[in-house]
Amino acid sequence: MNADAIQIALGTLQGILSSTGFVLFLFIGFCVLAGFTKTRKTAGGAASVIKSLDERISLQPMVYFAPSAPHGPADQLKSPELLEAAARK
Repeated sequence: MNADAIQIALGTLQGILSSTGFVLFLFIGFCVLAGFTKTRKTAGGAASVIKSLDERISLQPMVYFAPSAPHGPADQLKSPELLEAAARK
């Protein structure tokens, strides 16, 4: 092969790789920066990040259940069927 053809191929490859790296750097950097803004604690609807419509309307930050709180109208782990089965054992 000609030395000029090899130089053109290497230059093309270098250009493609550098532009790909630059675009990836921009994209990943934007995603990281945009992700950090979502982790801010909301200030009762006054922040620019609104996590729910209820928070926007009530102007109060969301109050979440504790991990030990029962979820839903009944605690599924203490249902009558499970308590009865445990009592039989």
